[in-house]
Amino acid sequence: MSAKKDAIVNIGGLLCLNDATIFQNIKNELILREGFPTYGGLAGRDLDAMAVGLYEGLQEDYLEYRLGQTRYLAQGINDCGIPTIQPAGGHAVYVDAATVLPHIPQGEFPGQALAVELFREGAIRGCEIGSVMFAHPDPDSGVMIYPKLELLRLAIPRRTYTQSHMDFVIDSFASIKVRAKTIRGYKFQYAPALLRHFTARFEPIK
Repeated sequence: MSAKKDAIVNIGGLLCLNDATIFQNIKNELILREGFPTYGGLAGRDLDAMAVGLYEGLQEDYLEYRLGQTRYLAQGINDCGIPTIQPAGGHAVYVDAATVLPHIPQGEFPGQALAVELFREGAIRGCEIGSVMFAHPDPDSGVMIYPKLELLRLAIPRRTYTQSHMDFVIDSFASIKVRAKTIRGYKFQYAPALLRHFTARFEPIK
């Protein structure tokens, strides 16, 4: 569980298990990557904040507002003629980038192109969930295998944005929809072998 999303704190999370063998394997990995579990992981103040946040995050009025905010944003984007994954989630709205930019093939990353355009239009930061993140070559043939979906994730920080912020995001998508055919795809300028969606660099295709 991401505590940043569900426990209303700025760091950390929970990994809960009911299998002793898997738990031991995870602890072994932890020692390799971060240190012994007894080293602590999170500061005491963050653990205290998480304890409070877990209680607050279960309050019905908070959850109603949180779900209503994502639902409102998804509906507004849909009203612009742009599809989203339905139903809207509790922490994010997922926009169907392939439908918005059908002229951009998956090899030119329509999700990334939409993310760039949204930032240009309204300084709104989204995250590509598509071929940048998941495409990979077949280990035998070398043929590129692409994911079924090309999405743009709009994660919504809790207790941060108002309805007017959501309206601004919706208006930005409406502007992009009008000129969608003019948007170009992208290619890698740099891509690491692992987790390339975190550190890859791109350039537009001319």
